[in-house]
Amino acid sequence: MQRRIITLTPNPALDLWTTTDVVEPGHKLRCSAPKLDAGGGGVNVSRVIHRLGGDTLALFTVGGGIGHQLAAEVEREGIAYDSIVIANETRMSVHVDEERSGDLYRFVMPGPVVSATEGRRLLDRFAAETTPDVLAVASGSLPPGLDQVFWADLVDEAARAGCRILLDTSNGIAAALDKGVFLLRQDHDEATRLSGKDMDWPGETADWASGLVARGAAEIVIVTHGGDGALMVTASERLALAPPQVEALSAVGAGDSFMGALCVELARDGQPADALRLAVTAATAALLTPGTELCSKEDIERLLELCPAPEAI
Repeated sequence: MQRRIITLTPNPALDLWTTTDVVEPGHKLRCSAPKLDAGGGGVNVSRVIHRLGGDTLALFTVGGGIGHQLAAEVEREGIAYDSIVIANETRMSVHVDEERSGDLYRFVMPGPVVSATEGRRLLDRFAAETTPDVLAVASGSLPPGLDQVFWADLVDEAARAGCRILLDTSNGIAAALDKGVFLLRQDHDEATRLSGKDMDWPGETADWASGLVARGAAEIVIVTHGGDGALMVTASERLALAPPQVEALSAVGAGDSFMGALCVELARDGQPADALRLAVTAATAALLTPGTELCSKEDIERLLELCPAPEAI
């Protein structure tokens, strides 16, 4: 069975990537021709799902000329999408590679103010598209204007439809976790902030994740930790997996590549351990691409042979 995966992104972004020789204050920085990509949380997740042959629908807000261009980029890639028009302009994020040092500078805007009415329209559109066999991915930041219960309201809509929610965001999630989700993904920094304490890797982090599962916040908790890989905790197992070692060009998009691949395997009713292995491989593949480019199917297939099975911790 191939389940449909709906991604919901209240704060998408048009990503601009360029290069310059060196970043110096007060100087005109002559840049290369910019590359534009649709981005922001769930939009990127849908892009990865589409590349891997999954069935996805991207739901997101659009505002102004930037929003129109973002939607055009999604359509250009052949991804099914639906958008809610908002009054304010969609944000743009700027990524600049400094050629001399190899450093990447990332300028991430907060996004437009989205009214409660506009947020409700996005949730209503989600409800209209959702069926019990759907996997729903809530991903990315909340824009200004949407309050801290937006994700909890999404969990309520998913519960009414009988579908499973995968939560891949860090702000405004407390109320959603009180209701319980199918899967929560955090990177280690996000998990540290959510827990309110420093946690070593992987032991204390896995213990914290086990606590979330035990209290019903999530059936599956995943924490990623850059070059250390990822861990997955369910009620019956605790697994960890380190990634294949590669020479990284850019870490941008690794998290969304991870989530997209994870969803593809889960949508095939694959085992969580297999989903973790594919996700870690996809995140590694994203490191091989420059700028804001995501993982490629060809790199994933090649690297998958180098990625072992997850180990119990």
